Amino acid sequence: MLALTTRPRLYWQLQLVGWTLYGILGGVLVSVFGRFSLMVVAIEFIVAATLLAASHLLRRHIRRRGWLRQPPAALLPRLLLALLVLSTASIGVILLLTLLVFALKGQLHTGKGFPWVQYIGYWLNVFFVFWGWSAVYFGLHYFDSYRSAEIDRWKLAAAAREAEMRTLQAQLNPHFLFNGLNNIRALVMEDPARARAMMTHLAELLRYSMQRNGAEQVPLTTELEIVANYLQLEAMQLEERLRYSVAVAPEALPVLLPPMTLQLLVENAIKHGLAPRPAGGSLSLSAQLDAAGTGLRVAVRNTGTFQPQPGHPGLGLRNVQERLGLLFGPAAHFAIGPDPLLPDTVLAELHLPIKNLKTTHERAAY
Repeated sequence: MLALTTRPRLYWQLQLVGWTLYGILGGVLVSVFGRFSLMVVAIEFIVAATLLAASHLLRRHIRRRGWLRQPPAALLPRLLLALLVLSTASIGVILLLTLLVFALKGQLHTGKGFPWVQYIGYWLNVFFVFWGWSAVYFGLHYFDSYRSAEIDRWKLAAAAREAEMRTLQAQLNPHFLFNGLNNIRALVMEDPARARAMMTHLAELLRYSMQRNGAEQVPLTTELEIVANYLQLEAMQLEERLRYSVAVAPEALPVLLPPMTLQLLVENAIKHGLAPRPAGGSLSLSAQLDAAGTGLRVAVRNTGTFQPQPGHPGLGLRNVQERLGLLFGPAAHFAIGPDPLLPDTVLAELHLPIKNLKTTHERAAY
C-alpha cells in the first residue's frame, strides 16, 4: 500500500487547499486590522506560493534523507535545524518578492527604516506554521504505517486461517474413509452383495468429500445429499436397528454451511449413540430458519445417553467446532448433550448465521 504521504495527487490537493486557505486567512486578518486592497491580495499570494514551494522542498529533503524511518530522538534535531533554515529562507524570498511588487507599483519608500520587528514576527509565524505542517505530514505518515501494519496482520491472520481450514478439511477424508471401510469389512464375508452396494455409497461419499474439499461452505441442500448417502450406507449395516427421519424447511435449503458438517453430526450420533446399543434406536435430523430469519437451526437427535470423555472430544465433533469458529466466530453456536425434552435422547444443536461472515481486507490502491 502506498503511504498517504507518497500519493502525488492527494498530496498536491492537500498542499494547494492548505496553503490557499492560509493565504486567505492572512488576507482576511490584514483586511480586518487594516485596509483591503489588491496589494494585499498580491502579497498574500506571494506568501502562500512561497510557503507551498518551501514545504514541498522540505518534503523532498525528508524523503531523500530517509527521515520518515528515523526515531523521534534522531529526527527532532534534524527537523529543528531544517525548519530554522527554511523559515529564514522563506522570509527572505517573501521580502524580496514583496519589495519587487512595491517597486513595480511605484510604492517603494526607501526613506523609511526597515521594519525588523515586523519581519521577525513574520519569521516566528512561518517557523511555527512549518512545525504544524511537519506535524501533519509525519502524523499522516505514521497513521498510514500503522494502518499498513494492521492490514498485514489481517492478511497474515487470514492466511493462517485458510491454512488451518485446509488442514481441518484434510482430516475428514482419512477419518471418514476409516469408518466407512470398517463398516464394509464387516459385511464382506456375510453379504458380498450388500458390501458392494455399500462400496458404491462410500464411493459417492468420498467423491463428494474430495470435490468439496476446497470449498469453505456449501448449500444445505447439497449437504443433505451426502447425508442421505451416508444414512443408506449405515442402514444397510444396522438394518432394523436404525430408524431415521429427515425434516428440513424448504426456505433453509439455500443456506450455506461448512461441507461434511451434517454428515459428521449424523455419523457421531450413529457411531456413539445407536451402533453400541443392541436394540439400536432412532435418529432425526431437522433444519429450519430461526424466528428472526437470520440464522439456520439444525438439530440431530439420537437414542442414547450422553457420556462425554473430559479432555478427549471426538475428532469429528472437534473438527466441526473448529471450522465453525474459523468461519463464523462467535456468531455460530454448537452444543451437544442430553435432550431436555426427551428422555434417553442425545441432542446436537447447530445455529449458523445465514450470511457468510468472512471479511476480506484489501489494501487500498493509492
